[in-house]
Amino acid sequence: MSIGHTLLGLLESGPRHGYDLKRTFDETFGHDKPLHYGQVYSTMSRLLKNGLVEVDGIEAGGGPERKRYAITEAGVTDVRQWLATPEKPEPYLQSTLYTKVVLALLTERDAGEILDRQRAEHLRLMRILTDRKRKGDLADQLICDHALFHLEADLRWLELTAARLDKLAAEVRSS
Repeated sequence: MSIGHTLLGLLESGPRHGYDLKRTFDETFGHDKPLHYGQVYSTMSRLLKNGLVEVDGIEAGGGPERKRYAITEAGVTDVRQWLATPEKPEPYLQSTLYTKVVLALLTERDAGEILDRQRAEHLRLMRILTDRKRKGDLADQLICDHALFHLEADLRWLELTAARLDKLAAEVRSS
């Protein structure tokens, strides 16, 4: 996820302080991974330097000054272009799990055990996500569906690889 673009998009509804941006981001997108304040302010500093936001006001208080940021026309254009650009599908052509399976075969370890442990871990996470989906709002349901579909694809790969393990072992050990 592009944090900069997301913060810019949040600013399109009106100027906000960094604290407000963090709170809105966390409530809307950061259920599993909230932003750190330092990340918000370093991103805003970069966006300011690049002319995508401007300081709309500064408030003095008991602590540090609070800057209110507003998106610029260049920022609106940048968000529009980002939203219109499709994300590159990630085909996982060289996954860590595949590497572990091949290394296990090359070192005469039990690759089937690796696949079994991974399957159990996937199923554990799927149960957690299914429960979260059941209790969540529509946004949480959609996020969980996305993750569950990816985990289901991984499970299909685990099953297929387990079924072909002897053939894979013969191939990797002969090379």
